[in-house]
Amino acid sequence: MRHRKSGRKLNRMSSHRVALARAQATALLRYEKIQTTLPKAKELRSFVEKLITHAVEANREGVKGTARALHKRRLVAQEIHD
Repeated sequence: MRHRKSGRKLNRMSSHRVALARAQATALLRYEKIQTTLPKAKELRSFVEKLITHAVEANREGVKGTARALHKRRLVAQEIHD
């Protein structure tokens, strides 16, 4: 049974899923709108929401290294301050 197992496999290896999530999150924050499939969008939504929540909390506390998941520190900082 699949109870309480979060995330989708998307027919990819784990490293490819992580790379895909990072790339799509970067594109979403940069362009504010992307075109993708529904399962990828549902996974991306949870990834980006967690990332933004973490960035906002770190911004309040003054912690650096917020954009580690995206490799785009300036992009996340710019998105938070706008």
